Order: sequence, then C-alpha cells, then structure tokens
Amino acid sequence: MDEKDVGIPNHSLSQDPEYDPPIVIPRLKRRGLFGQFTLLAEVDNPKAYSRKKKWFITFIVAVAAITAPMGSSIFFPSLSQVSKDLDTTTTITNLSISLYMLSMSIFPLWWSSFSERLGRRTIYLVSFCLVTIFNILSAISDSIAMLIVMRMLSGGASASVQAVGAGTIADLWDPHERGRAMGIFYLGPLCGPLFAPIVGGALAQEWGWRSTLWFSAIYGGIALVFIFLALPETLVVHKEPTPAPLTNDEPQEPLGQRLSRVSSRQVVSFTARWLKHLKMVFIDPLKIVLYLRFPPVLLTVYYASITFGSLYVLNVSIEHTFGSDPYNYNTLIVGLLYIPNSVGYIVASLFGGRWMDNIMQREARKAERYDEHGKLIYRPEDRMRENAWLGATLYPAALIWYGWTADKGVYWLAPMIANVFFGVGSMLIFSMVTTMLTEFMPKKSSSGVALNNFMRNIFSCVGSFVTAPIIDAIGNGWLFTILGLAAFASSSVLIIMKVFGPRWRKSMDAALRN
Repeated sequence: MDEKDVGIPNHSLSQDPEYDPPIVIPRLKRRGLFGQFTLLAEVDNPKAYSRKKKWFITFIVAVAAITAPMGSSIFFPSLSQVSKDLDTTTTITNLSISLYMLSMSIFPLWWSSFSERLGRRTIYLVSFCLVTIFNILSAISDSIAMLIVMRMLSGGASASVQAVGAGTIADLWDPHERGRAMGIFYLGPLCGPLFAPIVGGALAQEWGWRSTLWFSAIYGGIALVFIFLALPETLVVHKEPTPAPLTNDEPQEPLGQRLSRVSSRQVVSFTARWLKHLKMVFIDPLKIVLYLRFPPVLLTVYYASITFGSLYVLNVSIEHTFGSDPYNYNTLIVGLLYIPNSVGYIVASLFGGRWMDNIMQREARKAERYDEHGKLIYRPEDRMRENAWLGATLYPAALIWYGWTADKGVYWLAPMIANVFFGVGSMLIFSMVTTMLTEFMPKKSSSGVALNNFMRNIFSCVGSFVTAPIIDAIGNGWLFTILGLAAFASSSVLIIMKVFGPRWRKSMDAALRN
C-alpha cells in the first residue's frame, strides 16, 4: 500500500467484502412503523441482500421519488388556468411553484435528521400520508392563498424521498456500484418532468387544473401502499457503548434526605429529557447546515445548486414562452415539450452511473490505492473526471442554444434538441454530486443529501419566481446567455476539487471524528 494512503479516512472507501448470508429479522421485531407487515423481510445487513432484492428496493424508492418533482411539473401547463380561475396574476400563481420548491428545500433537513433516529421506513410512511392529505386539500382550494399554503405543505411532505431515498441507496449498495444505483434512483425524480407535464396538460385541458392535483393525491396514495407492503427498514444501527453500571459506594443517608434527593433528580431528569426532545426536534436538524463549513461539501453543493436552479428556470421558460406568441401552443402541447429534457435524463442515468463507477475504479487502480487485504480504496473526488467535464460543458452550452432559438421564435424542434443535451449534461452532474455527498459523510448519508436539497431548492425557488418577469424584461436569449455563462464559470469547482480535494477531505474527516 502506498505510504501516503496510510490512515485512510472514512471517506476513502474500500472495495466491498464478501458478505455472509443475511440474517432475517423475526416479523415482530422488525423496525419501522408497521414493519411487521412488510412482504420483503428486514435483515441484519442490508448490503447482504441479493442483487434482485436491492434493485427491487431501489425501484420502490425511485417510484416514490417521482412524487415531489411531479408535483411541480404537473402544474406547469395549467398555471394560466389557475390565474384565470382564482382571479390572480401570473406572478402570484407562480408562488404555488416557487414556495413548493422552497418547502422542498427546508423540510428534508428534518426528514433526514429524523430518519437517522427513527429509521427510513417510518419517515416514508408518515410523509406519504401527509402528501396524500395535502394534495387533496390543494385540489379543493377555493382561493389562491389556500392553494399556495397547501401546495407548500405537500411539497415539504413529498420531499422526504429526495434525502432519505439517497440514504436508502447508500444503506444497500457498496461504493463501487453505488454510482449506477444512484443513477437509476435519480431516474425517479428526474423522470417526473417527462410524464407529469404530459399528464398535467391532458388533464387540465379535459377537466381543468384541479384534476392535476387529484392525480397527485392518487399517485401519493399508491406509493404509500407500495411502501407499506414492500419497503423494509434498511438503516444500520451503530451501537453506542453501554455505560458502566452505577455502584452503591456512597455512604448511607437518612431516608428523608434520600427521598428528597430522588424527587429532585426526577424533576431534573424529566426537564432534561424534554429539553433534549425539543432540541432534537427543532435544533438538531438545522445542524446539517454546519457541514457547509467543509470546502468539499460547500463546493459540491454549490455546483449542484447552480445546475438545479437552471433546470427550473428552463421549466418555467418553456411554459411561459411556448404558451404565448409566437408559438401559442395549448396546454397539452406545452406538456409534451418537457419530454426532450427527460430523454436526456434517461440516457445519462442509464449510462452515466456505470461510467462513473468505472472511472472511480480506474482512478483507484491508477493511483495504486489498496488496503491491507488488497482491495481497492475509493475516494469521492475520483468521480469528478471526464464525466464531470462533459456535463459541465454540455448543459451551459445547451442553455444558451435554447435561449436564443426560443427568443427568436425558431421552429420548436431547435430549442427542444438543445433541451436533450441539457438533460444529459445536468443529469451527469446531479448523479455525481449526490453519490459524492453520500461518500463524504458515509454515516450521515441522508443528511448530506438533505443539505444538497436545501441549497439547490432555494436556487430553484428563486429561479421559478423571477424567470417570467426577467423574460418579459430582457427576453430568453439574454437570460439564458447570462445563466449559461454563470454555469460554465461555476465549473471551476472541478479544477479546485481536483487540486485541493484530497487535502480538504482528510481534514474534514479528522474534524468529523473529533
């Protein structure tokens, strides 16, 4: 083993060992809410599941992960209907999208924190019950204020899967195959924009905008049934050392003094216990933000946020541009125009994840990083190679291409081809960033992804709110030129991480250990 790799930190992950056959947990001892009803048994080590079972769980989580992005995308084609029906402006109506995205950024901080304590399954079940309820309330809203509030709550509830789902993937898969698994998982949240606008456009044209929300409620209910029956708990519990038993070496006191002391201790213990619970509920989830003090996390999250914000600027632009002059397409056709992005997402997910895993293995072999058992040692920053540069070049160029062709009213096929390339480039970045964050913080994988969601959805919230006014002011061409140049400039993160990443990662590991 290379001298410089002695004392490899947490984040340098060895090749997976050969696992013993998993031990099935007895039905009545299974963890998670209603865990005894799962058809797929919980086991002591989720990584020891067969590959078929791992892919099955990954599929269930990916299907559930469609819910949150679908909730925003299904609504895009009918925004003009909402404005007319509830007698409000386009800008106010867009709040139902932007605040939905804002809640998707904030709520996962709590979902991920609770999932590390209560387990993944409990969070999935509770959040999807809320998703169904809030979507029903959104569908029966009789004012724009009620609609915005219910949409915001449904967005926060549905966002649980984006953070906790990535944690589930990290629970199941070893590092050298995690990139492919994360790519398949991400097909869920990124394919929401493929089907949702088409479904939303068709539903809105036939039955009005409320039907899109009823569809979301039904989908959430179906996902809830799948989770209830088919998703076992996968969180591995790290046992804490048991405190030494108390000894009775103190001198005997009079009975009255002892009773008084016991009573005082009970009051103090009760108060401390409640303060601890309040801290756990309200304060501890916010500590996730402190991970931004580590440069690898800060830079990785920043780059993902720029990319994700660009995606939502593009989504709003499609509805705003192609639903008005010179195109004047109806809601169904506008919904179909979201397909090209998702075609790019699918292509990059199917091939990009495996490519990223191969790159990681290649870099470990090239550096001759082996542990004492001769297994390869992987590092998160190994994922930032030619795959990252391809994504960093493709999606900014595609933004500029889309902006000017849409601005000049060019035949619809030209901007849509640009959107295919945007989908490929942005997906390469999304899957890379999410996988790296689970490896930077292997014992807090959901927290790392929740932090990523927090930052990137703030960018998307702002983007979805300001896009329409900016297009009206300066046009698609200049908006997407500015955005594309900013995105390309942000790719300097790749150079910085290549130069300083290993050193920063080691200091981060030391800080987390202490």
